[in-house]
Amino acid sequence: MLVFTDDLYQSKDQTEILLKALSCADILLIVAVTDQESVKWIETESKNVPNIVCFDSSPNLVNKLGGSYVQNETSGTLFAKAFGISPSKKASDSMDVVQTVSDAWKRHNSDDIRFCLLIIINAYIRPVPILKNLRSKGFSTLNCMVKNCGPQILNCLLDPDCRKALQCLNKCSPVDQVCNYRCIASYESPNLEAFSLCVLQKNNCLELDAKIPEKPFVPPMARFRGEDLSHETAEDLFVGWLGSLDWSWRVIAGQNPAYDQFPCQYQLFYRGKAKGSFWYEPVFQVKTLEGKVVWRRRKYRVKRGKIPGTFYFSVLDNGVVSNECWTIVDVSDDFSWGLFHYNGAARVAGQAYTGAVLVSPDGAYPDEKESKRLASALEKCGIKEWELFTVDNCSCQDPPLGLPEGSSLHSAIDVKDQKWTST
Repeated sequence: MLVFTDDLYQSKDQTEILLKALSCADILLIVAVTDQESVKWIETESKNVPNIVCFDSSPNLVNKLGGSYVQNETSGTLFAKAFGISPSKKASDSMDVVQTVSDAWKRHNSDDIRFCLLIIINAYIRPVPILKNLRSKGFSTLNCMVKNCGPQILNCLLDPDCRKALQCLNKCSPVDQVCNYRCIASYESPNLEAFSLCVLQKNNCLELDAKIPEKPFVPPMARFRGEDLSHETAEDLFVGWLGSLDWSWRVIAGQNPAYDQFPCQYQLFYRGKAKGSFWYEPVFQVKTLEGKVVWRRRKYRVKRGKIPGTFYFSVLDNGVVSNECWTIVDVSDDFSWGLFHYNGAARVAGQAYTGAVLVSPDGAYPDEKESKRLASALEKCGIKEWELFTVDNCSCQDPPLGLPEGSSLHSAIDVKDQKWTST
């Protein structure tokens, strides 16, 4: 990717460089260009670029796909072509990416923007391997469902919540994790879990196989309070304030909009009754699509990685297993904040994802004096601070916390005398 500012036409040398780039460019991405001189220059010099996508720019700059200008077309046909579905000739000729890319742009998340670009590449330039899970499987999916999961399908269709969940999911783009997970969290029920467990987890009727992303690789913090990080200390950093407070940490902000859309996120890390067992239970609030406010809770099994500060998480979430690799990126010496990063995948749902959570004891942002250290920690994750989604911690009454009987907390760190002042 080559990046230029829109005043470069005033420089002969820079203009020549851009003209050379435009002569062989596959995609031209235009962001916030409104100066009329710049607009005229782009209109004149970009005529041979086959794909043009515009954000927050002059209306005179029009999107272009596969060599054809696109404006006010039918939504969804771009995805149809990208996923290998054969739409009608009329739909094929009227591919609207305007709504798709604008929705992603409004989220201000680089992952969403990147995905839209990959969709265009996949449809008009060359196949993108990571998009193979998004192609339609047609009748093989239906046959698998009917053959193996008849009772679960019937029970789901007869259950109003489960039926609403399927209707909601059907309206989401298969790649829109924000939309999909909000549907699941809004309408979760035993019948939805049984449906997903049969159709996806046990029989993989969608024939999907997402893998945990290998990048970014984020190294864990190596030392804490002047000593090399051990497995026991790393677990204690997760356990955090639990014991002094009713929770380990509260989430301030995160980098994955699919999960960080939910308010009032409490983290519970604890050692289990069985020797060597360790568990993570997030408790979070959901404002459902019907306007209700409900609490949800998940339970992850946690195992140590080879390097202290790295962990493997697994959870059965509404019938689908997700596996994640977590890293403790940094925790301040006084436990006033921490940063955790994860790469994960729900294999049979075809969903791979990355994210990070910034945490503190009360969900408030770290003190300004910590800004350099926080920026450094985020840099290790390849994250800019503006990419974080702030969690709404305003109305968090009566979260369903508490631990299973026989649980234990810290092993190497004593936090009973730890001082912390809420601001």
